[in-house]
Amino acid sequence: MKISLQVAFALATLAAGAFCADNTLGTWKLNPEKSKPSAGQSRITSLTVVREAAGNGVTVTAKGEREDKSKVDVTYTAKYDGKEVAVSGSGLPYDTIAMKQVNANTLSDVRSKKGGTYKGTGRWAVSADGKTATLTTKGTGADGKPFSGQSVYEKQ
Repeated sequence: MKISLQVAFALATLAAGAFCADNTLGTWKLNPEKSKPSAGQSRITSLTVVREAAGNGVTVTAKGEREDKSKVDVTYTAKYDGKEVAVSGSGLPYDTIAMKQVNANTLSDVRSKKGGTYKGTGRWAVSADGKTATLTTKGTGADGKPFSGQSVYEKQ
């Protein structure tokens, strides 16, 4: 009986740890050569994304530059509950994001522009070896046209 309880406790602990794991955390650098940007926007030539644990979610800071020399400088803190939060800063076509954690390696999100036509979805997936992440996006751009893109990041 005592062994059964120990095994049950060990399995519960492992399950809780796996559920709470977040392999998306850390510092990620965009690899523009491997990325396929969305049409209709100036291509991002450099971007560093820092993802830090914040309660039941994440604080994200992204800084970089586009091909036209405009800056990307944004930050937000979101829980993985699917509820919309504000994105502050400049350089992105959206100003709100809602995130959900699919598993330890995958997040999904919905991005939108308050009062605008932009609405998109994103899927952030970390590779099995934890060294790369791919962000796949699609939706309707500010111009009302459909878009899709893929950004590849390398863990720093």
